[in-house]
Amino acid sequence: MNERFVKHATFAIEKTYAAAPERVFRVWADPQLKAKWFSPADSFDFRVGGREYSRGGPPEGPVFTFDACYQELVPDQRIVYSYTLDSDDTRISVSITTVEFVRTEGGTKLIFTEQGAYFDGHDTPEIREHGTNLMLDGIVPLMEGADEA
Repeated sequence: MNERFVKHATFAIEKTYAAAPERVFRVWADPQLKAKWFSPADSFDFRVGGREYSRGGPPEGPVFTFDACYQELVPDQRIVYSYTLDSDDTRISVSITTVEFVRTEGGTKLIFTEQGAYFDGHDTPEIREHGTNLMLDGIVPLMEGADEA
Protein backbone atom coordinates (compact mmCIF):
# COMPACT_ATOMS: atom_id res chain seq x y z
CA MET A 1 0.00 0.00 0.00
CA ASN A 2 1.30 3.44 -0.93
CA GLU A 3 1.71 6.05 1.76
CA ARG A 4 -0.95 8.77 1.56
CA PHE A 5 0.02 12.37 2.31
CA VAL A 6 -0.89 15.97 1.57
CA LYS A 7 1.50 18.80 0.80
CA HIS A 8 0.06 22.26 1.46
CA ALA A 9 1.55 25.27 -0.28
CA THR A 10 0.86 28.79 -1.46
CA PHE A 11 2.52 30.51 -4.38
CA ALA A 12 2.04 33.92 -5.98
CA ILE A 13 2.95 35.01 -9.48
CA GLU A 14 2.98 38.62 -10.68
CA LYS A 15 2.81 39.52 -14.36
CA THR A 16 2.54 42.92 -16.01
CA TYR A 17 0.57 43.30 -19.23
CA ALA A 18 0.52 46.33 -21.54
CA ALA A 19 -3.28 46.54 -21.53
CA ALA A 20 -5.98 47.96 -19.28
CA PRO A 21 -7.44 45.77 -16.51
CA GLU A 22 -10.70 45.56 -18.47
CA ARG A 23 -8.90 43.84 -21.34
CA VAL A 24 -6.87 41.50 -19.14
CA PHE A 25 -10.00 40.55 -17.18
CA ARG A 26 -11.77 39.81 -20.48
CA VAL A 27 -9.25 37.10 -21.42
CA TRP A 28 -10.40 35.27 -18.28
CA ALA A 29 -14.13 35.99 -18.66
CA ASP A 30 -14.64 35.28 -22.37
CA PRO A 31 -14.52 31.52 -23.12
CA GLN A 32 -13.20 32.01 -26.69
CA LEU A 33 -10.34 34.22 -25.50
CA LYS A 34 -9.56 32.03 -22.50
CA ALA A 35 -9.35 28.93 -24.74
CA LYS A 36 -6.42 30.59 -26.54
CA TRP A 37 -4.20 30.35 -23.44
CA PHE A 38 -5.95 27.82 -21.14
CA SER A 39 -7.56 24.44 -21.78
CA PRO A 40 -10.75 24.91 -23.82
CA ALA A 41 -13.74 24.49 -21.51
CA ASP A 42 -16.38 21.83 -21.98
CA SER A 43 -18.65 24.08 -19.92
CA PHE A 44 -18.08 27.71 -18.91
CA ASP A 45 -20.49 29.63 -16.66
CA PHE A 46 -18.63 32.78 -15.59
CA ARG A 47 -20.69 33.99 -12.63
CA VAL A 48 -20.55 33.58 -8.85
CA GLY A 49 -21.53 29.97 -8.25
CA GLY A 50 -20.88 29.16 -11.91
CA ARG A 51 -18.66 26.33 -13.03
CA GLU A 52 -15.84 25.88 -15.50
CA TYR A 53 -15.12 22.29 -16.48
CA SER A 54 -12.69 20.75 -18.93
CA ARG A 55 -11.24 17.33 -19.69
CA GLY A 56 -8.30 16.71 -21.97
CA GLY A 57 -4.63 16.06 -22.34
CA PRO A 58 -2.02 14.78 -24.71
CA PRO A 59 -2.93 11.86 -27.04
CA GLU A 60 -0.69 9.50 -25.06
CA GLY A 61 -2.45 10.51 -21.79
CA PRO A 62 -3.16 11.13 -19.06
CA VAL A 63 -6.57 12.81 -19.18
CA PHE A 64 -6.70 15.85 -16.90
CA THR A 65 -9.99 17.07 -15.45
CA PHE A 66 -10.24 20.68 -14.27
CA ASP A 67 -13.43 21.38 -12.29
CA ALA A 68 -13.75 24.94 -10.94
CA CYS A 69 -16.41 26.92 -9.13
CA TYR A 70 -16.34 30.73 -9.17
CA GLN A 71 -16.57 32.06 -5.61
CA GLU A 72 -16.28 35.82 -6.21
CA LEU A 73 -16.13 38.04 -9.27
CA VAL A 74 -15.43 41.76 -9.16
CA PRO A 75 -15.33 42.89 -12.81
CA ASP A 76 -11.93 44.20 -13.91
CA GLN A 77 -10.54 43.77 -10.36
CA ARG A 78 -10.71 40.23 -8.96
CA ILE A 79 -11.61 36.60 -9.66
CA VAL A 80 -11.69 33.97 -6.92
CA TYR A 81 -12.33 30.32 -7.71
CA SER A 82 -11.81 26.92 -6.15
CA TYR A 83 -10.95 23.89 -8.22
CA THR A 84 -10.02 20.24 -8.28
CA LEU A 85 -7.55 18.70 -10.69
CA ASP A 86 -7.64 14.99 -11.55
CA SER A 87 -5.22 12.92 -13.60
CA ASP A 88 -7.23 10.09 -15.12
CA ASP A 89 -9.24 8.83 -12.12
CA THR A 90 -6.84 10.17 -9.46
CA ARG A 91 -7.48 13.43 -7.64
CA ILE A 92 -4.11 15.19 -7.56
CA SER A 93 -5.01 18.52 -5.95
CA VAL A 94 -7.61 20.91 -4.59
CA SER A 95 -6.91 24.65 -4.75
CA ILE A 96 -8.32 28.10 -4.16
CA THR A 97 -7.08 30.78 -6.52
CA THR A 98 -7.30 34.56 -6.43
CA VAL A 99 -6.51 36.61 -9.52
CA GLU A 100 -6.16 40.36 -8.97
CA PHE A 101 -6.02 42.99 -11.71
CA VAL A 102 -4.24 46.17 -10.59
CA ARG A 103 -4.18 49.20 -12.88
CA THR A 104 -0.67 50.51 -13.46
CA GLU A 105 0.75 53.26 -15.59
CA GLY A 106 0.61 51.76 -19.06
CA GLY A 107 -1.14 48.52 -18.17
CA THR A 108 -2.13 45.98 -15.58
CA LYS A 109 -0.29 44.09 -12.88
CA LEU A 110 -1.89 40.66 -12.51
CA ILE A 111 -1.36 38.94 -9.15
CA PHE A 112 -2.18 35.22 -9.23
CA THR A 113 -2.20 33.54 -5.81
CA GLU A 114 -2.92 29.83 -5.38
CA GLN A 115 -3.33 27.96 -2.11
CA GLY A 116 -3.28 24.23 -2.74
CA ALA A 117 -3.43 20.80 -1.22
CA TYR A 118 -1.37 18.43 -3.38
CA PHE A 119 -2.04 14.73 -2.85
CA ASP A 120 0.29 11.75 -2.52
CA GLY A 121 3.10 13.15 -4.69
CA HIS A 122 1.01 13.09 -7.89
CA ASP A 123 1.61 16.84 -8.30
CA THR A 124 3.80 19.39 -6.52
CA PRO A 125 3.52 23.12 -5.88
CA GLU A 126 6.71 23.66 -7.87
CA ILE A 127 5.33 21.92 -10.96
CA ARG A 128 2.01 23.78 -10.65
CA GLU A 129 3.72 27.16 -10.28
CA HIS A 130 5.94 26.49 -13.30
CA GLY A 131 2.97 25.45 -15.46
CA THR A 132 0.92 28.44 -14.31
CA ASN A 133 3.77 30.80 -15.20
CA LEU A 134 3.85 29.38 -18.72
CA MET A 135 0.07 29.70 -19.10
CA LEU A 136 0.08 33.31 -17.91
CA ASP A 137 2.78 34.09 -20.47
CA GLY A 138 0.30 32.83 -23.07
CA ILE A 139 -1.89 35.87 -22.39
CA VAL A 140 0.74 38.28 -23.80
CA PRO A 141 -0.14 37.76 -27.51
CA LEU A 142 -3.79 38.46 -26.71
CA MET A 143 -2.82 41.92 -25.44
CA GLU A 144 -1.54 43.02 -28.87
CA GLY A 145 -4.08 45.40 -30.29
CA ALA A 146 -5.82 45.35 -26.91
CA ASP A 147 -7.32 48.82 -27.36
CA GLU A 148 -9.26 47.61 -30.40
CA ALA A 149 -10.85 44.59 -28.70
